[in-house]
Parts: sequence; structure tokens; C-alpha cells
Amino acid sequence: MKKDIILCGVGGQGILSIATIIGEAAMNDGLYIKQAEVHGMSQRGGDVQSNLRLSSAPIQSDLIPLGAADVIISMEPMEALRYLPFLSENGWIITSSTPFVNIPNYPDIETIKADLQQLPHVIMLDIEQSAKDNGVPRSANVILLGAAQKALGIEYEKLEDAIRSVFGRKGEAVVEANLKALALGKVKSEE
Repeated sequence: MKKDIILCGVGGQGILSIATIIGEAAMNDGLYIKQAEVHGMSQRGGDVQSNLRLSSAPIQSDLIPLGAADVIISMEPMEALRYLPFLSENGWIITSSTPFVNIPNYPDIETIKADLQQLPHVIMLDIEQSAKDNGVPRSANVILLGAAQKALGIEYEKLEDAIRSVFGRKGEAVVEANLKALALGKVKSEE
């Protein structure tokens, strides 16, 4: 098994939490993991990106080369397009459809969506609205993770266990909200 995953978004959207959950699930499954993060401008609403490499064999580099990412998980649709050169020919993009407009010249969202929909393997969800509608407004990122589960090749139960482990110290209510969000994402990706 080998998966190269790019996680991207804007500071404060929960990208690093998703990386932690995936990493925990992978390690509990006996996989090797390498991670490289870029989040220097995250406190100012800037780009946050993480390279996450999982494999059943040792991994030499923590960076994903151009054209090699199996999955791009993006909390923001324009960020998904930014990392498109890293996506492999058969790779998947799982992205939020809701823009985070943090620059004055943000491109037209309908153009961004049209560009994404031209790609062969895209799941685009309004995770913000789904999170609000289902009473888990702080777990939109985990809805996206649930939608990405099949593309990641990690068993659903392993992700559930990782959520329990990662969020356990925050209390049962936080764990349950994130488990609910994971399930919502899985269902939405199958619709």
C-alpha cells in the first residue's frame, strides 16, 4: 500500500487536525508515515498545506513530487486548484465547494467549480452547510475526511479509532461530534 496525500486550505480550517487523524489511523494500521507541513501564514488566513505519505514499505522523502499525489483533500476550492500540478493522472480531489475569500481578487467561484468538475475524479461538497445543518459546525474538516475515506484506502473503523484517540482528551461530546461528521462525509461521498 502506498498513498501520497496533499492536504490544503487556509489557516484555521483544520487541515492539521485531518493530518493527525490520518497519521494516527495509518500508524495503528502498521503503516510507515512521513509528513511535511507548511503553515507559517496560518494565523493570518494564509495557505496551509501538508504532504502526507503513507506506505507499507519505508518512505525515503517526506515531499510529494509533481504528478504523484493520489489524493488532494482541500478545505477550499481554489486551494485544490493550486495543488493540481501535484495530482497523479488517476488521483482524486476531495474538496469543499465553499470559498474562503481572503484576498481582494479571489477568482470567480463558478469558474473554479467548473475547472474542478472537468477533472475525472472529484468529490465537491458544501461541508460548511452540512456541518451547520447537522449540529457539528466545528467539524466541517472531518466531514471532508469522511468523504475522502475510500480514496485514502484506510478502513473506516481505523479512522473512527483515530478520532477517539486524537480528540479523547477534549471530552466525549467532541469525540461524538467528530464521529458524526466522519459518518456524514462518508454518506455524502456515496450520494
